[in-house]
Amino acid sequence: MVSFMDVMEKAVTGKPCLARDFELKIFVPKLREVVKEYNIKYDSTTIIPSDNSLADDIFEAAFDFFLEVGAYCMDTERIIRFDENEIKKGLKEAPSKALLGEGKDARTLTPRKPEDKTPPWCFLGAGGVPVSSEKIFSSLVEGYASIPEANSITTPALTSAGGLRIRPRSPIEMLGAIRNAVLAREALRRAGRSGLPIMNTLATAESAVALTMALHPRYGLRTTDGYLVAVMDPFKVDFDRLNKAYAVLSLGAPLGICISPLLGGYSGGAEGTAVANAAYHLLATLVSQATWHLPFPLHIKYVCNTTPELLWLISVSGQAISRNTHLLSLNLNYTAAGPCTEMCLHEIAASVITSVVSGLSIEALGVTGGRYEDNMTPVEPRFSAEVAHAAAGVGREDADSIVKQLVNKYVDKIANPPVGKRYQECFDISRMVPSREYIGIYDKAKKELEDLGIAFKRK
Repeated sequence: MVSFMDVMEKAVTGKPCLARDFELKIFVPKLREVVKEYNIKYDSTTIIPSDNSLADDIFEAAFDFFLEVGAYCMDTERIIRFDENEIKKGLKEAPSKALLGEGKDARTLTPRKPEDKTPPWCFLGAGGVPVSSEKIFSSLVEGYASIPEANSITTPALTSAGGLRIRPRSPIEMLGAIRNAVLAREALRRAGRSGLPIMNTLATAESAVALTMALHPRYGLRTTDGYLVAVMDPFKVDFDRLNKAYAVLSLGAPLGICISPLLGGYSGGAEGTAVANAAYHLLATLVSQATWHLPFPLHIKYVCNTTPELLWLISVSGQAISRNTHLLSLNLNYTAAGPCTEMCLHEIAASVITSVVSGLSIEALGVTGGRYEDNMTPVEPRFSAEVAHAAAGVGREDADSIVKQLVNKYVDKIANPPVGKRYQECFDISRMVPSREYIGIYDKAKKELEDLGIAFKRK
C-alpha cells in the first residue's frame, strides 16, 4: 500500500495547479462527465433504492473520478494522484476491522452489507457541537456512556478554558483540548464504562498542535480510541490536517476521516454528490491512510442531511461502498430540528434506517445543524441506537416505504425547523433524566415506528 511518505512526496512533486482551477476546471467537469458516462440519475420516487447495479455503477464512477482527479494539497498547490494499481492495492489492503476500546467495553468495528442483520456500530454523542460549560460537557458525556447500545462516544466541544474563550492555534486551545480529554474520561468512569472509546479525537482541538499536545497518555486518551480528522470539500487537504493524521498514525491508533460533500456545492446535485461521497472513501484510504470513514453529506442551504435527496444519495453511496469494498463506513446524521421536538426524532429515524439497511454503521446525534450551544441531549443518540438495532435486517424495499412515510411528516418544515430546547431546558441534569414532555415525545415516536413495522428489541 502507498505509505504516508509516498503521499507527502506526491504532495510536493505533483502537478502544479491553482486551487480555483482544480475546483472549476478539474473537479466539477470530471464529476459531471462520470455521472453522464454511467447514466446515474436521481429517482425522486425512491429514497432507498434496491437496484444493485445502480450502486455498482456509482462505485465504478467514483473509482474513475478519483483516478483522474486525485486530491489537492492547499499548501503546495499541487495535485496528489494515484495510478489504478495503487488505488486497487490500497482498497485491497485497507483495514477490514478495527479493535476499539478496552476491557469489557472493547468491541470490533466490522464492515456491513445492505440488509445486513448484524447490528451496526453505534457511535453516539454530540459530534463536536459546542457546549457552554464543563458541567454541561461532563453531564452529556456521562449520559452518552449510559446508553447500552453505545459502542463509542463522540464528545461536545468546549468553548472556553481557564475562563477565556478558546481561540484556534493558541495556548487556550491547547488547554481546552487537554480539558476535553480529561473531562471525557472522567465522565466515562462515572458511567461505569471507562474502556469506551472516544472516536472523535478531541472536538476542542482544531489545530494539529493542540491535538498533538493533548495526545499525551497522561490526559487519558489511548491508542484504542478512534481518532478523527477532516478532509475539506472539494477533495482538499492541507499540512495541518495531514499533521494530525500523521500524529495519530505514529501512535498506531485507528484513524478516521470525516468528509462532507455539499449538495448544491461543487458536487452539484444528488447524482454528483453521491459519486463524490463514495469517492471520498478512496481519497481517505489512499491520502490519509484511514482505518474508518465518516461521511456526512450536507445540504448547502439547510445544513442537514435528512431531505429526500440527501437520504437517497446516502443510501446509494453507502451501498456502493458496502457492496464493493470492505471499508469501515459510518454515516453521520445531521437534523434540521432540535431536541425535544417530534421532527427531530422523525429525521433521526429516517436517517438511521436509511444508513443501516444500506450497509452502513452510524454516528448519531440530533443537533439542529450544530449551530447552537447546548442544543443536544442523550435522548437523541439513545433513540438513534434503538432504531439502528431494530432496523438491522430490514429489507430495502420495506425500509424505503417506512422512510418515505417518515419524511412526509417533516419535509415541509425543513426550511423553517423548530430549534427545540437546550439540554438544561428539557433534561434534569442532577438526576440524569429527560423531562416529562420529552419522554412523551420519545414514546410517541417509538409507537409511530412500531406502527410502521419497526420492531424494537424488548428490554
